[in-house]
Amino acid sequence: MEFVETADGSYTCHSEQFDECYHSTKDGAFKESLKKHIEPAFTLIDSSKKELTILDICFGLGYNTLTTLYYVNKNVFNYKLHIVSPEFDEFLVRSLDKFPYPEPLQSFKPIVSEISKNGCYEDENIRINVVFGDAREFLKRTDLTFDIVYQDAFSPKKNPLLWTKEYFADLSKHLTNDAIVTTYSSATPVRMGMVENSLFVYEPPSSGVRSGTIASPSSNLPLNKIDMALKKERNPNAAPLYDKDFKEQ
Repeated sequence: MEFVETADGSYTCHSEQFDECYHSTKDGAFKESLKKHIEPAFTLIDSSKKELTILDICFGLGYNTLTTLYYVNKNVFNYKLHIVSPEFDEFLVRSLDKFPYPEPLQSFKPIVSEISKNGCYEDENIRINVVFGDAREFLKRTDLTFDIVYQDAFSPKKNPLLWTKEYFADLSKHLTNDAIVTTYSSATPVRMGMVENSLFVYEPPSSGVRSGTIASPSSNLPLNKIDMALKKERNPNAAPLYDKDFKEQ
């Protein structure tokens, strides 16, 4: 693994296959996970729920999963967590016991070690399953529904099949009625792919990092809703990404 130091002092890695880092070097790996995914999701989710099922697309270096544990512990939440995370790069996951995680995540190293050995971890309050293989195929075969989704795949330019209208069609079938989807992407094709699958899109709360998108089947989130119909009216050529445009590549 090629370690890359990011702006907040935490490390990410560079993927040779996608020629892209796993995290924003400008926002910081830990800060990006915390501010773009975990804090918005847990601020918006129904706090009366006792159990949360979370989909982490994709596991990568494990930041979103581990930062979820950090945030829940820090705030003394009593949720039972089931985190499911597809990941095609099994070799990466098997090597994570060597990764230099930042200090806030160091206490979870035993969990990382267990995941790197067995692809899973479980105790009385936490269940983590890394599903080795293609995320699209996982969505087609799973019967799980998710309260939170961290849509954190490599960028649409590098990994478009995890950002198409058809992908979001598969994803939307597995969302609870008030699910929260977080992503770093604010691209119009991504937002249109969400909206054309009956998701509402919102501007994330201000958090000190570059803005992304919050999506949900719920039309009542306490955020500024984005009017994609108006954007389409202003730009008639605006459209989602489609599988057919990338399947042959």
